[in-house]
Amino acid sequence: MRATRATSVVGATGTTGSRVVARLLAGGHRVKAASRGATPVEGARPVRFDWYEPATFAEALDGADSVYLVPPLGASDPAAVMLPFLRQARAAGVRRAVLLSSSAIPAGGPATGQVHEALPGLFDEWAVLRPSWFMQNFTGSHVHARSIREEGVLLTATGEGRVGFVDADDIAAVAVHALTDDWAPGTDLVLTGPEALSYDDIAALVTEVTGRQVVHHKLTFEQMRERLAAEIPLEFAGLLAQLDRAIADGAEDRTTDTVQRLTGRPPRGFRAFAEKELPGRLPIPGQRR
Repeated sequence: MRATRATSVVGATGTTGSRVVARLLAGGHRVKAASRGATPVEGARPVRFDWYEPATFAEALDGADSVYLVPPLGASDPAAVMLPFLRQARAAGVRRAVLLSSSAIPAGGPATGQVHEALPGLFDEWAVLRPSWFMQNFTGSHVHARSIREEGVLLTATGEGRVGFVDADDIAAVAVHALTDDWAPGTDLVLTGPEALSYDDIAALVTEVTGRQVVHHKLTFEQMRERLAAEIPLEFAGLLAQLDRAIADGAEDRTTDTVQRLTGRPPRGFRAFAEKELPGRLPIPGQRR
């Protein structure tokens, strides 16, 4: 394992970033935990960071030779703010960059696809993580988690399409290898769980594990876009609805061996995830909470 000055984790309090920080610290690595609130993280150095405030870039990069990059949430053109940061990172002595992207977005594609395409020209050591949809989308504050809790439904425009849902813990495990191994992957890595499941399958598994009846309601593209646009900008809502339509067309019906190959262990399946994360968190009609 290579010696490092420090790894700067951008988005250190987020779904994958917090897990990357924890794994790096457990491995004895120095970490700068970069977030908008400079949230304290035991064992790491918290620094304030905001993609839209270039004045915060220098502190996040000082003393770092590798960076983990979580793009700004909801940005339709993340390259506009990320590429200036990455150029500054290279000038500051950062040698390795690991970008969180998506299995649905190839190099040169929309959003993070533009950053993906630029990364090899900026750093000799790099990797792009392209995970499938997160299992954590069914917990916390995600729209799917809320609709399950509040209405007992999943609402998508995915039809019968299947997805290789992946656990954020497995994404973080791969990220740490990409950040700390002697040799950077130098490629993009598509990350999935061990099986591809439809949203009908997910609803059935959540019902079985929790005892709460959950059903999948199939929406049209337009219905999905309008539902999302109630909470996020219309352009971004359209992009997400289009991703649902791609799932319906089979774009995400696949699994990969990337987690096993890089970590030496198989990825966690959705049933195991649900059994750990969901029981006791879903209200059952007639129960008092």
